[in-house]
Amino acid sequence: YDHRNSIQQLELPQRKAALIVPAFETLHYRLTFPKSKAELLSMLDMGSLYTFRYHVWPKGHAPTDYAKWRTATVPYRVAWQPDFEPYVVVRRDCPRYDQRFVGFGWNKVSHIMELDAQEYELLVLPNAFMIHMPHAPSFDISKFRLSAGYRGCLQTLREEFHQDLSRRYGAAALKYLTAERSL
Repeated sequence: YDHRNSIQQLELPQRKAALIVPAFETLHYRLTFPKSKAELLSMLDMGSLYTFRYHVWPKGHAPTDYAKWRTATVPYRVAWQPDFEPYVVVRRDCPRYDQRFVGFGWNKVSHIMELDAQEYELLVLPNAFMIHMPHAPSFDISKFRLSAGYRGCLQTLREEFHQDLSRRYGAAALKYLTAERSL
């Protein structure tokens, strides 16, 4: 399958789009990487692969709509949802990650929120995929889990980020704050 050709057909230089690469994971330390989508789907059905973070944080990738992806042959658009943090391919001139969110927590979530606020289309690639391999927990996720201070700082940064979005995008940014408050 020629990814380059299908991506060129999207005419990205003329449109603002974030290409979502559906993410999967394995709990095995060794894995023969699937050579095709069909092979990946059979591994998924056999239980040797899972949709990414399905067991611990399904909200992060649920908007990708894996059920739709299974049969998709063309890129499809998905809507932003709270806590969505897909892996994306974007043009170099897209908004940068917010540097407040270093370490663990909210780096990808805030980036996707900003892309959505700037009216980027969120397009899921039908034949691309990535697989996360198991590894030891990062130092930062350990700090997040163990330190109320770390979590408190992250909450403060999230509130600041929302205020900045409101200043930059006005009423359009209200949906992010409303979504956050209803969680």
